[in-house]
Amino acid sequence: MKNSKVLKLVVLSMLVALGVVISPILRVEGMCPMAHFINIVCSALLGPWYSLLCATLIGIIRMLLMGIPPLALTGAVFGAFLSGVFYRLSKGKILFAVLGEVIGTGIIGAIVSYPVMTFLWGKEGLSWLFYVPSFTAGTLIGGSIAFVFLRKLADNGMLVKMQGMLGAQTYSDKSSVISTTLTIAAFGAIAFVVIEILMNIFGLTDQIWTYIAYGSLGAFAAAAVVYFIVKKAGREKAVDK
Repeated sequence: MKNSKVLKLVVLSMLVALGVVISPILRVEGMCPMAHFINIVCSALLGPWYSLLCATLIGIIRMLLMGIPPLALTGAVFGAFLSGVFYRLSKGKILFAVLGEVIGTGIIGAIVSYPVMTFLWGKEGLSWLFYVPSFTAGTLIGGSIAFVFLRKLADNGMLVKMQGMLGAQTYSDKSSVISTTLTIAAFGAIAFVVIEILMNIFGLTDQIWTYIAYGSLGAFAAAAVVYFIVKKAGREKAVDK
């Protein structure tokens, strides 16, 4: 028991350090995809309370060392906690951990950010839903990456082993046709949102970039549908035999 507690603190420290280091990747104000990745991974490994602590520590460090506004906290802590809660309530379903992050950050955190940034930070021209699009986009990117990452750990049995070593509640969430289909589609969502962000950051206004973004989304969605149909047909043939 004592060793697992020490190991939890070690893993928590590593995730905090990693979160601070990788948070600038793809970051623009109101969007920090890799922070959501860390939230979901921490939720699966350590649970909701550790995930909340991890997000709080990362947010405080980013604010102190990088000059990030309070969005570093409002855009992380609600999603981190709900991700862990949803993961536990669903008995270890990774998709629900992602859903908790999207709801907690994309909706709750985004709405809470309005009064914080307006009345405490003094930023003008905001509305209650101002941060909802960017926060939601960030959670979709980070959540998709986390889903793929944890899905692979779960499929090879490493996720259960890591949870056991940490003394956390263990769950067996093996891959299914549905989960693999969602994984394929997730790559399309990642590609689409990343291209859209790059278009806004670098001012890429050529219509070709819009075609590429939607083309990527459509291509992966089509691949996911084909995979689902082929796998389902294969299983039905196997049953008939």
